[in-house]
Amino acid sequence: MRGVKISLFAFLLVIAATCISFCEGNSNVLCIESERKTLLKFKQDLIDRSNRLSSWIDGEDCCEWIGVFCNNLTGHVNELHLGHLSSRPGEYALVAEKIAYNRSQLGGQINPSLLDLKHLNFLDLSHNDFGGGAIPHKFGNLSKLHYLDLGQNFQLRAKTLQWVSGLSSLQYLDLSEVDLSNANDWLQVTNKLASLVELDLSVCQLSNGPSPISVNYTSLAVLDLSKNMLSSVPAWIFSLGSLVSIDLSGNRVEGVIPNGFQNMSSLKYLDLSGNSFSSSSIPNWLSNLNQLQFLGLRVVGLKGKFSSVIVNLSSLTHLDLSYNWIEIVPKCLENLCNLREIDLSHNGIDHQVSEIIESLSKCSLDRLESLNVAFNKLSGHLTDQIGQFKNMAYVSLFGNFISGPIPFAIGKLSLLKFLDVSNNRLNATLPQSLGKLGNLEYLSVMNNMLEGNISEMHFSNLTRLRILRASNNMLTFKPNSSWIPPFRCVGIYLGNWHLGPQFPQWLRFQKNLHCLDISHAGILGVIPKWFWKLSFEFRYLNFSNNQLIGKISYLPVSGIVDMSANKFSGSLPQPSSYLEYLFLSKNLFSGSLSKFLCNYSNQLRFLRILNIESNLLSGKIPNCWKNWENLRVLNLGNNNLIRKIPRSMGSILLSLNLRNNSLFGDVPSTLQHLADMMILDLSENRFTGSIPAWIGDKLSNLVILNLHSNNFQGYIPEQICALKSLQVFDLAYNNISGAIPKCFGNLSAMATKSQDHYLPNYYSLPGTSNNNHSLFSSTLLVIKGRQDEYSTTLGFVNSIDLSFNSLTGEIPKELGNLTGLMSLNFSRNLLTGRIPENIGNMEWLESLDLSMNRLHGEIPSSFSKLNFLNHLNLSYNNLSGQIPSGTQLQSFDNFSYTGNHL
Repeated sequence: MRGVKISLFAFLLVIAATCISFCEGNSNVLCIESERKTLLKFKQDLIDRSNRLSSWIDGEDCCEWIGVFCNNLTGHVNELHLGHLSSRPGEYALVAEKIAYNRSQLGGQINPSLLDLKHLNFLDLSHNDFGGGAIPHKFGNLSKLHYLDLGQNFQLRAKTLQWVSGLSSLQYLDLSEVDLSNANDWLQVTNKLASLVELDLSVCQLSNGPSPISVNYTSLAVLDLSKNMLSSVPAWIFSLGSLVSIDLSGNRVEGVIPNGFQNMSSLKYLDLSGNSFSSSSIPNWLSNLNQLQFLGLRVVGLKGKFSSVIVNLSSLTHLDLSYNWIEIVPKCLENLCNLREIDLSHNGIDHQVSEIIESLSKCSLDRLESLNVAFNKLSGHLTDQIGQFKNMAYVSLFGNFISGPIPFAIGKLSLLKFLDVSNNRLNATLPQSLGKLGNLEYLSVMNNMLEGNISEMHFSNLTRLRILRASNNMLTFKPNSSWIPPFRCVGIYLGNWHLGPQFPQWLRFQKNLHCLDISHAGILGVIPKWFWKLSFEFRYLNFSNNQLIGKISYLPVSGIVDMSANKFSGSLPQPSSYLEYLFLSKNLFSGSLSKFLCNYSNQLRFLRILNIESNLLSGKIPNCWKNWENLRVLNLGNNNLIRKIPRSMGSILLSLNLRNNSLFGDVPSTLQHLADMMILDLSENRFTGSIPAWIGDKLSNLVILNLHSNNFQGYIPEQICALKSLQVFDLAYNNISGAIPKCFGNLSAMATKSQDHYLPNYYSLPGTSNNNHSLFSSTLLVIKGRQDEYSTTLGFVNSIDLSFNSLTGEIPKELGNLTGLMSLNFSRNLLTGRIPENIGNMEWLESLDLSMNRLHGEIPSSFSKLNFLNHLNLSYNNLSGQIPSGTQLQSFDNFSYTGNHL
């Protein structure tokens, strides 16, 4: 919900503006010489990169200077308005706007010369960059100050607020974002300011101190203590009968919501969001606060129905109940006649979306500006009634079960700036009426079932559009080659649209573009040269899964690049600085890794994921890893790399994939220092020697261990059994001998059905429209008798494959403990004895292959409990007896049992 604050000093700005206009238009009084010199001295210590104070020139009348206001009769400087007038650029602002904002902030030091302005009663230095310094204690000598705003200056600090006690006339004090962690006297000092009406100490690192016996805030009406470290609501707050606004959001308050608020009947603004209240029902006493205009209870652990409480809150203009577990009866919303913004997102609301809209239309049709019901269980269709909310500016229906078309009436919302209907079940095509929304800045319809053709008319009047997110639909857009879009977007996400075969020519007009997804779009050919000139530095580019060709010499991207699954060729491209994620897999890049990994290592020091598997890269893996201090995921698999793994490779890797190269030698012992490693895939190489015991001792977080198709020999070290997170263990196609360790039964991650607990989705990247990338790329596994590539589902697999070795002895009965195992393959070994009866305990087993061993005896009757088994191979053993009847075991063909005595 957009921030709304009650401030009793808003009227001061109006009065000041009126006075300023009058004074500047009629005053013949020049400023006082000494005060002009004071202001110039103050300016000397300022950094003014945008020349905001260009009018501050010696010899000129200082009463005419920007931000300086004088008394019309005496010429004394009364007010300094040097706070930043513009609000901070939002998330979707252009980089140029953010740079311009930062440049226009005043910096440097606050010169104590301001103390010479004896008649100063208004001082605003807020939203600047006076960070890193202390507030001059002599500010307390400005005894005539009524208004002091030093808020939102990064890293400004004060060890004590004792200096404030000299400002006895102060009515407004804003020290937000000033570090007051050592100012233990803040309450004692501000409590003595008898005239104080508004106090803002948000984001000041305040914690609970000893509670005073009493407080003397006799005039205090507005109190903001948000985003601090308070562990409880200060009890003295409940004695402040004059308060009309309290903001305690973003603290660490625990326990139940205190009922002390119930007697504060004058409250108009109450925000308790973002605290750690224990899960509780909605306090009934809230209905007593019938003057409330703003109620913020975002993510406070509320449960139950809100209907009985909300009926009496008819004065509400802003209601935020998001991130709870509440249920709203839509009919109770009919009484909120003054409602302008409502946020019910991230709850369990299970109603028809039309019921919500119908109820809100009864009384707040002409007032409602913002509706957020994202991440609920809303279903049904959107109706044309949504087009009747003539003041609606923000609509988010993200993440529900809404179906049907987007109504044509959406085009009637002429003030709409934000529309998000993504991740629903919407179908049909986009209505052309969307093109009428001239104020629209953000449009997201991604992850639906929209289909059909999109024309230029869909965008005809979207001149303010900044973000277009529409990936993962079935839409086609092939405008006239001469079409010039009316918008200049920052981000465009059209993955899985039909845009090809030509590269979209209309993109050449997107001069502000920082994020672009045109993956899976059927685009052929070369990326045109003009594209790389659109931006000096993109933040996100996704061209994956097209048929793009040619060479790429340089990637001007500072964040995320995905060029995988194309036909790019030549050497690996030079990356830009600050690149964090690079995906170039499944292309035709060739040559050595040395230039890329060694020459650009300083530029790639922020790189976290590097995936260049399935190319034509050759030569050795270079030994230059010392600057790769942030690299977490490295995939060089399926190339033509040779020789040994360098001993310096990585220090904090989570995943290392070198599959299907021509690497040889022992596994270097230096890899044991990769204590956070979760995936190690060395399969399909020519590694030799024994399996290192330190894998079990040192790599305790391993989830995937794939050593398939190498030349390892010797025994399976029992230390492997210490890998409590191991879900996939593949030693197939080696020369391993000896017995299967009985301690395999201790592999606890295989004892429960995998729920992706051990493999977090590391690649759910900011700014992207596609979360289908697997964190660790992929690995090849033989399951159900065939070799498949597992990527996005890898975290859900539990598998052991020891096939094609020389293992001897019996199958340990302890394996029956692995009840979450999905696939077990011991085929083509020298195993003897009977099949353990408790194999039938593996209730989630889908694939079992024990073929080509020397097993004897009967098939255990417990196999009848393997309800999910759909691949079975027991062929070529010495099994005898009957196949257990009455189960799906009878449905397998003869190949599953051939070569036995059944």
